[in-house]
Amino acid sequence: MSASSDEPFIIFGAPDIREAEIAEAEAVLRSGWIGTGPKVAKFERDFATRKGLDASNVAAVNSCTAALHVSMIAAGLGSGDEVITTAMTFCATANAIIHAGATPVLVDIDPGTLNIDTVQLEASISDRTRAIVPVHFAGRPCDMGAIMKIANRHGLAVIEDCAHAIETKWHGQTAGTFGDFGCFSFYVTKNVTTGEGGMVAARSRDAIDRIKVLALHGMSKDAWHRFGDAGYKHYQVVEAGFKYNMMDLQAALGIHQLQRLEENWQRRRQIWDSYQEALADLPVGRPAEPEPDTVHAFHLYTLRIDRSKAGMERDEFIERMTAAGIGLGVHYLSLAQHPHYQQRFGWRPENWPIAYEFGRQTVSLPLSPKLSEPDVNRIIRSVRRVIRG
Repeated sequence: MSASSDEPFIIFGAPDIREAEIAEAEAVLRSGWIGTGPKVAKFERDFATRKGLDASNVAAVNSCTAALHVSMIAAGLGSGDEVITTAMTFCATANAIIHAGATPVLVDIDPGTLNIDTVQLEASISDRTRAIVPVHFAGRPCDMGAIMKIANRHGLAVIEDCAHAIETKWHGQTAGTFGDFGCFSFYVTKNVTTGEGGMVAARSRDAIDRIKVLALHGMSKDAWHRFGDAGYKHYQVVEAGFKYNMMDLQAALGIHQLQRLEENWQRRRQIWDSYQEALADLPVGRPAEPEPDTVHAFHLYTLRIDRSKAGMERDEFIERMTAAGIGLGVHYLSLAQHPHYQQRFGWRPENWPIAYEFGRQTVSLPLSPKLSEPDVNRIIRSVRRVIRG
């Protein structure tokens, strides 16, 4: 099975970049200033407005990984501390904990929501636990009511991984504003993209001030202020920081992506609903419907390919869909399935059985707002043809 010459390959997660972004990026390139400057500041203001925050409560960085890392440092996490997170997430969640000097502790997922199991979460707290990192998987909100009660009861910091969740809400409150920090991604496949990029939202303005210093080498002044038209400004290094700043060239894309946030969310919802209806009779697992009084970001549409029901392994399904010209994703292998963590921490994937099973069966269909109706119909036809043989 292969794509015909008049059916181009459908790229998984292709970004919806329009003329407004291209013009803004061109203007930045012609301005002579492509580093951290006025466009980043505008992007921060616009993002904060979308989240109902003040601009002084957010900081743009160059990735969600960086956002997680500096948030953990600002939260005071370090050697000897344990940080609880989900067994079903991208490696960046665990890596940020490790790079902060702390130790990740995994909790299995709820089989319905695929988010962290809050009962097991509380049972995993030890006298060394200092923080919880809930991950709003696929854009579905975690049970933030239960998580915040647990955190408050045990005096724990909460750092929300909102890489999938820019539009997500739980009981009317936006994801990333429950805990001490919320960390967002603007990677190329995300609902808002700057190519690479991230954002930290924090309760504390002092924490944001420190994060901005940490994100640019630990310097007291960024380059925009050092080389601006007011004259050169000397900087001082006040702590050993990182190179995590966002550029104006990136923010130029994000400014216009944010303006289409609702439009793109509605389009992804339509595609998600189309998949839910068209694939309902197939012997595959589909995602649960959004819970009442929540807003799902519809970042991923994940199927579960169980050989005993579908007649094939997940990887065979991927191969056959790829041959049909449809790009797919895997979100994710559970963390404990990766050799580095097995070697470093002695993790065995079967200790988190729900995440392990999901990690062996999950596959994500394209869900970009750039998809046309013919694209969506072609994807549906291909899934049905592959599963039905």
